[in-house]
Amino acid sequence: MNRTAKHPMRRIIVTALVLVAMVGLFIVRLVDIQVVRAAELNEDALDIRSRTEQVFGTRGEIVDANGVVLADSVMRYDIALSPKQARSGPFTREVDDPDHPGETKIIDVPIEQSAAEIAEVFGRTPADVLKLIDDALAANPDSDFEYVARLVDTETFEQVRALGIPWLVPHEHPARRYPNGAVAGNLIGFTDIDGVPQAGLEEAADECLASEDGKVRSLRSLKDWVTIPGSEQVVKKARDGGTLQLTIDADLQYAVQRIAEAQVQATGAAWATVTVMEAKTGRLLAVADVPTVDPNDPTSVDSDDRGSRAFTAPFEPGSTFKALTAASVLDAGQGEPGVTADYRYIAPNGADVNDSFFHDATNYTLTGVLIDSSNTGMSLFGERLSDRVRYDYMRGFGLGEETEVGFPGEETGDLHGDPDEWDNQTKYATMFGQGLTTTAVQIASLYQTIANGGVRMPVTLVEGCTQPDGEVTAAPDGTGRRVISEQAAKQTSEMLEQVYLHGWLADEWNIPGYRVAAKTGTAQVSDGAGGYSGDYLVSVSGFAPADDPQFVVSVSLASPVKMNSSAASAPVFRDVMSQVLKKYRTVPSGAPAPELPATW
Repeated sequence: MNRTAKHPMRRIIVTALVLVAMVGLFIVRLVDIQVVRAAELNEDALDIRSRTEQVFGTRGEIVDANGVVLADSVMRYDIALSPKQARSGPFTREVDDPDHPGETKIIDVPIEQSAAEIAEVFGRTPADVLKLIDDALAANPDSDFEYVARLVDTETFEQVRALGIPWLVPHEHPARRYPNGAVAGNLIGFTDIDGVPQAGLEEAADECLASEDGKVRSLRSLKDWVTIPGSEQVVKKARDGGTLQLTIDADLQYAVQRIAEAQVQATGAAWATVTVMEAKTGRLLAVADVPTVDPNDPTSVDSDDRGSRAFTAPFEPGSTFKALTAASVLDAGQGEPGVTADYRYIAPNGADVNDSFFHDATNYTLTGVLIDSSNTGMSLFGERLSDRVRYDYMRGFGLGEETEVGFPGEETGDLHGDPDEWDNQTKYATMFGQGLTTTAVQIASLYQTIANGGVRMPVTLVEGCTQPDGEVTAAPDGTGRRVISEQAAKQTSEMLEQVYLHGWLADEWNIPGYRVAAKTGTAQVSDGAGGYSGDYLVSVSGFAPADDPQFVVSVSLASPVKMNSSAASAPVFRDVMSQVLKKYRTVPSGAPAPELPATW
């Protein structure tokens, strides 16, 4: 018997053990792959042949009261290049072979040629492009990213893509567009180049307008990297922003801005604001600021001119404020008897008050005080109320606090602290619009309250936010608050009609066919150091038709050079109010204003 046949069972057992071990090893490996590490390996395999793409959500539109788009989003492209790849050597390009029609050939494209092609698209020189590349490499030899241009349009993107330069890459993303340019630009605000809101309603209403980007994953063929049909999977759903509807009328806003801008140029004023408000609702139909800003190019104007001064620039209102004091006196039942006022009045507390014009002692009614805009006469009427009572009326009219709009940077105005802190002069100055500050929108709201029978309505700029699913949020509160009696409001309105009819600007602001109630104001501008400069802020505020008030218009011009009186603002008031009455087809007044005596 040979040796190989002596121990057959041993060989069988050894072989079997080896086979068992090998099978066990395969089983362990299989369990490791298919169970223990299945998720990890599947993810790795998916990464090899999958692609995750960003799906942009669309920032919401801003529209006017009639749905006219004031801000929307469009696709734009940033064009970037890789400096490192650009300088790595020529790339190859397939071109038509002029020597063999119908055939192509491969050529090398040096960086100089690429730079020339890029320069032609962007209106630059080849040297500019080469410098961009070399400067980036000088700062970082491994630089792989440098912008050539940002926010270019689709036409430019197509030109870039047609070049086929491998190290020149476009990146798409939404960008903000303002189709109506500077119309309501100071209200709308703007975003930065990356779409981050910077000012105005873009910033204030970001919660409404903001969108969320999503992600979609798809599989690609390992052979040619073409997306496999039906493999798309939504990882995160994109969410569009809501639509912000304003109370502003774009057509009226455009007209008001043009009227205001023309007068700023004619008078050499530093700036102007014009506010148009519905008398019965408090809705703002136009808020014009000059200088205006085009949100498409906000850096074209100074930073101080990019917001809305109607909300953010408090000033001493001057004599337009006398309407509030008169209304307060009438509501408190202190409008009678009349007063005898001289050119100068030394109050019992020592305050020294003067009129802007010389006159002898005059027996004024409250109407006459408003017509002549007498500081001394208004002081004699105003002192019939305590400081605290007058202060409470001011707060009732909405002064000393932000309006309901809550505009970015909105100022509250300053009522010179608490009445207990007023010095003797301030006690009287606050009766005729000095020693305190208000904003233009607050003054418009003051006149809205009088026009609306003594009921102040919330100041409204935003009608609401409509979400993509149709839900409306941010709807304003339309609940009014009574400030003065209906009778006091009616009396004040009729007195302001006498100012319009018999005041010194009667010929400058005449609007045929309509009864108008209005008051002028001329106030010195603060020098920022507790005193007054030589400049003036001139204003007019009023409403029409006075027999059934529909619209309030308030105008302010700061530091006019060629005319430093209310005569500078009166034509703006006239033209804007005429435009408003015409636009909304307002029924003319049916009867003349009652005549009220100015003296007794």
